[in-house]
Amino acid sequence: MTTRWLMASGRCCVAWAVMAGTAPAAPADKPTAQSAPALLGRAESAAPLRGGGWLLQDKRALRLVDANGRETARLDMRAEHLDLREDHPNARSGPARAAAVAMVVEAASQQTLRLRIDEAAGTLTAEPVLASPPFSVEAACLYRDAQGLDHVFLISDEGLVEQWLLREAAPALKVRQSAVAPQPTGCRADDRAGLLYVNTEDSGLWAYRADAEGPPARWPVLLTQPHGALAKGSGAFVAWPGGVASVGAANGVLHLLTRGEVGEWRATRTQQLQVKSPVESMAVRVTPGAVELFWREEDAKSWQRRRVPWTHPADAGLAAPLPLVLPAAATAPVNRFGDAADDPAIWVHPSQPSRSRVLGTNKRAGLHVYDLEGRELQFLASGRVNNVDVRQNVRLGNQTLDLAVASQRDDLSLVVYQIDNEGTVQELGRVPTQLKGIYGLCLYRPSPGGLQVIVNDQDGTVERWALALSDGRIEGQRVQRFALRSQPEGCVVDDSQARLFIGEEDRAVWAVSLASDAAHTASPKLERVIGVGGNPELQADIEGLALYDGAAGSGRYLVVSSQGNHSYFVLDAHPPYRIRGAFRIGADTTLGIDGVSETDGLDVTAQPLGERFPKGVLVVQDGFKRMPDGPQNFKIIDWREVVRALNLP
Repeated sequence: MTTRWLMASGRCCVAWAVMAGTAPAAPADKPTAQSAPALLGRAESAAPLRGGGWLLQDKRALRLVDANGRETARLDMRAEHLDLREDHPNARSGPARAAAVAMVVEAASQQTLRLRIDEAAGTLTAEPVLASPPFSVEAACLYRDAQGLDHVFLISDEGLVEQWLLREAAPALKVRQSAVAPQPTGCRADDRAGLLYVNTEDSGLWAYRADAEGPPARWPVLLTQPHGALAKGSGAFVAWPGGVASVGAANGVLHLLTRGEVGEWRATRTQQLQVKSPVESMAVRVTPGAVELFWREEDAKSWQRRRVPWTHPADAGLAAPLPLVLPAAATAPVNRFGDAADDPAIWVHPSQPSRSRVLGTNKRAGLHVYDLEGRELQFLASGRVNNVDVRQNVRLGNQTLDLAVASQRDDLSLVVYQIDNEGTVQELGRVPTQLKGIYGLCLYRPSPGGLQVIVNDQDGTVERWALALSDGRIEGQRVQRFALRSQPEGCVVDDSQARLFIGEEDRAVWAVSLASDAAHTASPKLERVIGVGGNPELQADIEGLALYDGAAGSGRYLVVSSQGNHSYFVLDAHPPYRIRGAFRIGADTTLGIDGVSETDGLDVTAQPLGERFPKGVLVVQDGFKRMPDGPQNFKIIDWREVVRALNLP
């Protein structure tokens, strides 16, 4: 079994929810007779390497030493906040890395430096990657996300956090700004669990969501008395996948914890270390059946070592990572902050497909219109429009029109828009409804002609309206009404099969026949397509639904957004609705486009949209705009990325 090395230094940090209790203290052990490697010497911080060597941070230098204690490289500087990552074997293809990457903050300038370490060659190089932030850095650490991208967290004394994405041969990108508990003394990240551990002087250890793609979250891990087991706070700590160890600042008690489900940490054991002064630095090596802990006291001239039994949990609560696709473009943000952007729809230019349009609802203000580069071309102040859908070449009366329809939550109406041949959108009229909480919407073009609207209410009511055009005025007539047991929203209609797919947010996606013999049925038959749960897991809320209607041989697929785990499912659009797979949308660091999380609505087209998108595009709403922070927007994905990720025909 391969030995894995991790490290932490300084009075640092830990991870996840409140500890239910404290295990009884084990009999006091003396430090092992075999002291820690002498090569550690008086290093203030130490980062063990896979090959047996160490990266050491002294008062005046960074030193690379091999397993025999021979110094092979040295950088003279006053550095702080040393953190390290070995090469990532599962990272998505990209520029070759050195055997290990580390970071430090230069003490005087407060610049962040990236260190490249080749243990075999005995080389150590440094490059500045971040200028001094607008505060003194009290804690700093690395985080490697599921995509294999390296991030740096910089934290001020007041708890202000800057998260930066490090890139190869390009400036770092600011991902977001957030906040943690004040007076931090250190931080570390559990990459696998996506956790940022922050240690504080007074309150103890806390865990935060490290992944910026999602809502902020915080969990107490190991708190000070009387709220937890720590006496006068935490001293140094180390974290490794699934585990954490912290030494009490006042009494030298070692607390060993194992991460369980989300929001849960279990005390595995406590031990009294034989120390004379506070422990200020720690490092850890994970071995089969145990962890080997290294620590240094403030007043000591050497490090000590102890082996502690420990069984790695089976990554409790963590699902296997899904394949990633990358966005090709991002739209300009909507013009309102908060939960504003919701649902996109795609209009295809009749003669120049590369000039097609993306319509995106802003449920606080109106409708945005973008080109395929993401530039905003129009904004229509239509009020709180929620969902939108498009049908082209619709015959109404004696006219053939391209139409979009949106659900309007202020006046509980259907807003009908006309789109001209150049993609310019204008409001044509509104059809009032009697719904009390109008919500989701999709369009249906019956084979005899005309246009129908499927619209739902938050109480589960679903209505079907037939549109007509009379003397230039849009009119509507309700032709069907039925109800689901709980709240629906996303829906899409397969026109060729007269089949409605509708998502009941916390239960399932249902298929409903819209054939003429079912047009007035108040209790239509619901056919279950996919439900919450399963493997891979579809997690509530079920939100956006769209139909990819590919040419012969390229598939007809239903695409479903699984909001609870920031993923997207692809299923055959016909019974038995075979699941083709699920994927997530990551960040494109070259284009500077962030990943996607908490998607509401989505749309997809199989029509070629020029040379750039020969197989069409998927457009999704992004619940959190990062790199940098901003109002929500929509991401455009080349469908070929989805084909590659899921190995579709």
